[in-house]
Amino acid sequence: MNSPEIKQFIRKNSNLFWHIPEDRKEEISHELLIETILNFGDMNATLQLFKILGIDEVAKLFFNSIAISNRRKGNYQELTINFFTLVFKKYAH
Repeated sequence: MNSPEIKQFIRKNSNLFWHIPEDRKEEISHELLIETILNFGDMNATLQLFKILGIDEVAKLFFNSIAISNRRKGNYQELTINFFTLVFKKYAH
């Protein structure tokens, strides 16, 4: 279950989750939240995500997700993978 802060963040960025029914948006997984924000969110949304979950947690879930399978890795755009791999290697510990 997501915290009230995460639910508010999802509502604020609701347009990015257009493919999810309204009544289920606030209960998406952290993995889907991270995938959507990193792929389609703007800089403000990305920084807010880091603030809410912590950059280390976002990095951990990002790397776990792309390591699971080629299909899961394919959910991220190539440029997104490259950029955030560099960001996380530099700033996440």
